Amino acid sequence: MPERLNEPPLTASTQNAAPQTGPPLTVAELSESQLLERIFPRLHYGQEHNPSLILGPGDDAAIVAAPDGRTVLSIDTQVADQDFRLEWNNGYRTTGYDVGWKAAAQNLSDINAMGARATSLVVSLTMPPETRVAWVEDFADGLSAGIRELGAPDCAVAGGDLGRGRELAVSVAILGTLGGRAAVLRSGARPGDILALAGTVGRAAAGLALLESAIPVAELSKDQRALMDTQCRPLPPLAAGPLARDSGATAMMDISDGLVRDGRRMASASHTVLNLDAAVLKELAVPLLPAAEVLRADPMAWVLGGGEDHGLLATFPPGVQLPHGFTAIGSVAALAPPDGTGVTIAGMPAATVGWDHFAD
Repeated sequence: MPERLNEPPLTASTQNAAPQTGPPLTVAELSESQLLERIFPRLHYGQEHNPSLILGPGDDAAIVAAPDGRTVLSIDTQVADQDFRLEWNNGYRTTGYDVGWKAAAQNLSDINAMGARATSLVVSLTMPPETRVAWVEDFADGLSAGIRELGAPDCAVAGGDLGRGRELAVSVAILGTLGGRAAVLRSGARPGDILALAGTVGRAAAGLALLESAIPVAELSKDQRALMDTQCRPLPPLAAGPLARDSGATAMMDISDGLVRDGRRMASASHTVLNLDAAVLKELAVPLLPAAEVLRADPMAWVLGGGEDHGLLATFPPGVQLPHGFTAIGSVAALAPPDGTGVTIAGMPAATVGWDHFAD
């Protein structure tokens, strides 16, 4: 992941741009074609030698192959002041690179959670007229870098749309292939299965708390800044999805809204109970202590309720050796009547925590 926080990486727009001699150029000063001319060269990664992309950007629609007759499809949206802020309380300014990277990460993670491999994506970018062109260029750089550096070598940007609106918003629809294999659904967990985690949980939530704090970025430690990085540029474990599928995973899902909330979704779909190991949860909280201590917060709340790390929750048959990158965090039990919460910690019902887009 590129080094930054306070200072964005040297992307193409900052390396090659001419010295600024006047006010920053905004999207209102360019035509759509002129803006696209600045974006397309930044999105070339994966477009060459990609057997899935038959026709890429430049026409009314892209053409993508589906070799085994099935296409895995997902979509996510980020809206300014809902999913990110351009300026945070601690003085950090969200770069276009951040938003582009995160758009790639959260969509690639959804494909990964099905045990599939991403092949292409399309992007819709809505911008207020005062949006700086440099921000849009950095967005394209971040999107392309996220695809490349997170490990999706066969995924290409197939096209998209630019629009004008009151709010800055990014929507990405992503396609993937199962390569002839069966998908791993969240409904397959069975009593006796091992519950396992790939990636991290809670770090993005701790980073968000630091961003919303009054502690200036310059005063944060390296470990605290790393937590902010996880919020701004998540690192989903993309190799883990297909690996889990090939290792016999019975159920799997992306943790986007919190370990407990998403765990309940898996438990509900599978008609089971997920029992989390309290000792392992405490270990997962240790990397969060640098933020918890300075904010006087309970790190366990981030472990249980933080979701934007985009870790991978999966279940495996008993006795199976967990694939590389997975750690056992609990077990699956039968659902006893009357229906419980679906998630327990050391046998006790877990409180409802996690992100809900429409909650107060």
